[in-house]
Amino acid sequence: MNLQEILDVVDGEMLVEPLYNVDLERACASDLMSDVLLFTKPSMLLVTGLTNPQAVRTADMAEAPALLFVRGKYPPKETLALAQEMGIAVMLSPYTMFETAGLLYEAGLQGLGKLPIIKQR
Repeated sequence: MNLQEILDVVDGEMLVEPLYNVDLERACASDLMSDVLLFTKPSMLLVTGLTNPQAVRTADMAEAPALLFVRGKYPPKETLALAQEMGIAVMLSPYTMFETAGLLYEAGLQGLGKLPIIKQR
């Protein structure tokens, strides 16, 4: 799914344009950046409500070429500047994370699939 298709599905807004044509195969929705790093897959869209620069750094480490901020939370200018510098596309959705993920899944964007159950000690 390309970024324009994602924007159309979630009635979103592009905040930082991608440096190249981005095609995404799956999405990960989380506010816990440690979970994102644990379950990363190639060509992944990161959907989050965490709008600080750490979200951009996490996307970079996870090799996620695009971020989608939810709940209409406009990120600070430092976050946008870092995304621009790192070449990570940034979009904004007015929906909650749950609704955003549901809309994207319904439109054909896959999730990460079944994950292993991790027992906490």
